[in-house]
Amino acid sequence: MHSFPQPALIQVKSLTTIAEADPARAVAFQGAPGCNSHRAALEYAPDCAPLPCFSFEDALDAVKEGRADRAMIPIENSQHGRVADIHFLLPESGLSIVGEHFLSIHHALMALPGATGPFAAAYSHPQALGQSRHFLRERGIVPMAYADTAGAAAFVKEQGDPQAAAIAPALAAELYGLDIIQTHVEDAANNTTRFVVLSRQPLDPATLTGAPAMTTLIFEVKNIPAALFKALGGFATNGVNMTKLESYQKGASFSATMFYVDIVGVPGDPAVDRAIEELAFHTKDLRLLGSYAQARPRG
Repeated sequence: MHSFPQPALIQVKSLTTIAEADPARAVAFQGAPGCNSHRAALEYAPDCAPLPCFSFEDALDAVKEGRADRAMIPIENSQHGRVADIHFLLPESGLSIVGEHFLSIHHALMALPGATGPFAAAYSHPQALGQSRHFLRERGIVPMAYADTAGAAAFVKEQGDPQAAAIAPALAAELYGLDIIQTHVEDAANNTTRFVVLSRQPLDPATLTGAPAMTTLIFEVKNIPAALFKALGGFATNGVNMTKLESYQKGASFSATMFYVDIVGVPGDPAVDRAIEELAFHTKDLRLLGSYAQARPRG
């Protein structure tokens, strides 16, 4: 809690008190109150008790320790790609993906009351800065990375510098007493972030049959020629739609590559079972991170 700027601490303390009183309703998220993850939690579960956490690790730990029932974690953005570190954190957490949520992202440029610019710098999460880079460049505003969007707004309020601005959801200006200088500063009107919902217990795939569902898994292929081609062949031959495939390095040797995969379908479907069985034959490490209902149609 004490890693947040002072203006955010009152909001953090209030929300934390409510969440601690009812962990079954608590949804942990990374960031100060008013950030996009806070918005996503309220859209996904309007009756939840949002629990703000300073880091992704803190949010995941809150679920592992039973202080929250679920965590709402951003995993990718339509404009800026993968959220850093998430592919490492999800497998290490031991939690299971039980849902997904797509959030339309709209950023606002905000500053101290009465400040009109020009602004020397804008603070925000690197994702938000990347999503607004053309807007900032055109105005000669230097992007300054901060841990989260709403935390950046609280930081600008705390610093009291009229030449400093923040890029954050409009809710953050309301919470921290800033003026909105301009709305919709994101470079793309269809800017969208996909979140995954994590829980201690996975969903039973049998409860997802009959409705569109997804399964997420990670694997490491054997270090032999055409290993990836052979590993993925089972999805093609069994007609299983793969909607996402990303690679990332495991360790510093650059000799072991992990792959993150989303597929349409769940274990228990014969085609999915055959594809996963063939995948397992060609891999050194295979882990299912969870099956869950689709929040948006694929393909």
